[in-house]
Amino acid sequence: MRPANEALIVIDVQNDFCPGGALAVEGGDEIVAPINALLPEFQVRVLTQDWHPAGHSSFASTHPGQDPFSVIEMPYGPQVLWPDHCIQGSDGAAFHKNLNTDAADLVIRKGFRPGIDSYSAFFENDHETPTGLEGYLRARGVDTVTLVGLATDYCVNYSAVDAAGCGFKVRVITSLCRAIDMDGSLDAARDGMKNAGVTLA
Repeated sequence: MRPANEALIVIDVQNDFCPGGALAVEGGDEIVAPINALLPEFQVRVLTQDWHPAGHSSFASTHPGQDPFSVIEMPYGPQVLWPDHCIQGSDGAAFHKNLNTDAADLVIRKGFRPGIDSYSAFFENDHETPTGLEGYLRARGVDTVTLVGLATDYCVNYSAVDAAGCGFKVRVITSLCRAIDMDGSLDAARDGMKNAGVTLA
């Protein structure tokens, strides 16, 4: 058992990010069993859940003439346009059926504001609007976080960098993550995490 100042954050292990899902990450389901084995080692356990309303501004379908994976400029900066995914209440938004969700102390839902996307477990994509996770972890006496989940180069990456920016000691277990790896995004994410002081284990 790890000390009480350490938390495990499991990022977006949801059906739409697993094989067969709307935004499937290759091998996304392979990490479920080892994450379940890791959960009991931590006294503070958080799951994050992408939770978009239908017609979310980050969906390509919301922007006529735009293709999935194209990039547009939003008030908060560049935004990748995704296939519709993780729509509130849908099967795709549900956690993978084999993930031990009963072990979680807290589930943080993100991306529920229609006009702004949210990759990070800590902030929306404007890097200003908090999810409340930092406050929860502080209240639990946490100063060190370990991250696992989907996808390495997006939601895990943004969460890890923001956690470091909030002053937490951060570790990402890369073997318990899987990446989209679009146009070199995985290498860029690894470099960004290392530059932010994140340990890649």
